[in-house]
Amino acid sequence: MKAIVIDQYGGKEELKERELDRPSIGEDEVLVEVYATSINPIDWKLREGYLKEMLSFEFPIILGWDAAGVVAEIGGNVKEFQVGDRVFVRPELTREGTYAEFIATEERLLAKMPDSMTYEEGAAMPLVGLTAWECLVEVAGIKEGDKVLIHAGAGGVGTHAIQIAKSFGAYVAATASDKNLELLQSLGADQVIDYKSEAFEEVVKDFDIVLDPLGGDIQSKSFSVLKKGGTLVSIAEPPSEEEAEKFGVKAGYVFLQPDGKKLQKLAKLYEEGKLKPVIDETFEFSAQGLKDAHAASETSHAQGKIVIKVK
Repeated sequence: MKAIVIDQYGGKEELKERELDRPSIGEDEVLVEVYATSINPIDWKLREGYLKEMLSFEFPIILGWDAAGVVAEIGGNVKEFQVGDRVFVRPELTREGTYAEFIATEERLLAKMPDSMTYEEGAAMPLVGLTAWECLVEVAGIKEGDKVLIHAGAGGVGTHAIQIAKSFGAYVAATASDKNLELLQSLGADQVIDYKSEAFEEVVKDFDIVLDPLGGDIQSKSFSVLKKGGTLVSIAEPPSEEEAEKFGVKAGYVFLQPDGKKLQKLAKLYEEGKLKPVIDETFEFSAQGLKDAHAASETSHAQGKIVIKVK
């Protein structure tokens, strides 16, 4: 099979095309023929070597942790999936990622794609959709009528989080640049705060939930917009327990653990017309295509997701 790998940490030029053996599968695993994958910041952060202390993989490393495709083979214990099923997945973080024509993944991580979902949409949803779900539903316990502030609303997590929050009947404010105003309104945001001209902490107050993908100064300022008993949940860095205590709020940190059953819930929201991935650009499956896709992701200004069409 064709795969795009790195043999050492470094810049985009480290992405190389390679012919590798198809992965073999265990009794609880499924072999998926990949039709599309997508880019997440973890891809290029790992490529640069920023995560080597946390994820000490041997080379060569196939990056990528989103896939949509078709079941090509199933292990002996697999019950829920058949060869030919259209599936999508956020596989485990291993050195055998999704920049490849085939991946092996555990059955428990897989979900069936809705008939109307394209492979590109299927590849755009798992990591960011599950992250948004975990933050809002599992950690913050979102409910109807909650007021939710979502930072970086035009990003992959943000575009999913806005729609998930609206599906629960929440009031949603989101930060973004003015060029993303119409996009976020189209996703259901009730209030869009232009972070270049407005200080969000002066614009909103008494909110129930803040979703923070940015960390740093933004995270610190976010405590002040929560009501007593509210929740700040971050995917950037663990929030300060001291600050949380000072403001009388809860604070949580999410490093995603993938889950096929939760992904199936996102598929249901898609079928109900309540959740649709936003795709910024689509690139071809080649070393150059991946280099260009990484360059686009590294700007941190993509609207939604950057997708790679594998097949």
